[in-house]
Amino acid sequence: MTTLRTIGALTAREMLKFVRDRSRVLGALAQPLALWLLLGLGFQNTFQPPQGGVGESYVAFLFPGILALVLLFTAIFSTISIVEERDSGFLQAVLVAPTPRTALVFGTTLGGTLLATVQALLFLGALPLVDLAPGWLGVGMVTAVCLLMGLAFTALGFAIAWRMDTTRGFHAIMNLFLLPLWFLSGAMFPVEGAAPVLQVFVWANPVSYAVSGLRHGLHGFAETPAALAGPGVCLAVTGGFALLMMGVAVWQVRRPFFQA
Repeated sequence: MTTLRTIGALTAREMLKFVRDRSRVLGALAQPLALWLLLGLGFQNTFQPPQGGVGESYVAFLFPGILALVLLFTAIFSTISIVEERDSGFLQAVLVAPTPRTALVFGTTLGGTLLATVQALLFLGALPLVDLAPGWLGVGMVTAVCLLMGLAFTALGFAIAWRMDTTRGFHAIMNLFLLPLWFLSGAMFPVEGAAPVLQVFVWANPVSYAVSGLRHGLHGFAETPAALAGPGVCLAVTGGFALLMMGVAVWQVRRPFFQA
């Protein structure tokens, strides 16, 4: 019960920090929205739909990738606090409390995951602009993928932040991991038209299956040539990736705190 109360308190604390820092909403939503509009409208007349796709605009094609980008930015903003709280002394206070260290992992990642999912679902308000009507089952699929991908990104961010001494170093390492994962997820370009070497990276990238799962949900499970696999495979791979990242975060937090 003590562990569950700690997880609940840390999750609520993440929510409270979010409410008090409204600039996080602006950063997590405004930047992906601007990128979506700039890229979508800029490449609108030069985009070729994947083979078998009919009449899909680049704005609509890019939309699932932008949802993934919202989750990515939220993960960065929510886990950077690990570095800041080490300097303020809060992290040390949690570590000496009579509760498992894993409670810190689960509480922080759960709070970040819920925030990321809520922000991604708010972005669905732009669906009328791209003529997508996923229906309730499609929204359920999108929500499930967002929860799993938000958990994976937040856990990865936690694992990286745990060993960082400065926020500058954290941003550098996060960009090294997260941005390539997003760029090579098929979010910006159809995998069929990419160079063979990039196709290998896209197929091997677990985030690609999360983006494909979002495509299935946003299209209401209609045929989507841009998707790499079926909905079940996409959910399974995304769930496995989330579990792997949680395992990495738990492993990191169980190591000695000041170990080099």
